[in-house]
Amino acid sequence: MNQYYDPNQGNKQQTVQEQDIVMRSRRLLDITGVKQVESFDNEEFLLETVMGFLSVRGQNLQMKNLDVEQGVVSIKGKIMEIIYLDDQQGEKAKGFFSKLFK
Repeated sequence: MNQYYDPNQGNKQQTVQEQDIVMRSRRLLDITGVKQVESFDNEEFLLETVMGFLSVRGQNLQMKNLDVEQGVVSIKGKIMEIIYLDDQQGEKAKGFFSKLFK
């Protein structure tokens, strides 16, 4: 999302993709670096981000803002869990995806 000049790369500019997660009072969550929203309901959001798949779980979750061009998603509701689903979690990620695609 931001462009930085790297003197070691000559005159080339490279894009550095960053991700920020900001939570306010456990009721509002702003996430940057979102590539796409895979699925969502009032208890769980599954987001593909520049850092991997991100699962947000909670109660009464609603999408407050979605800006696909900027890669920003805002979620409101009671946030219970924020977790990245990657290879290091192995079985938990497999279990989640197997439930998702039944």
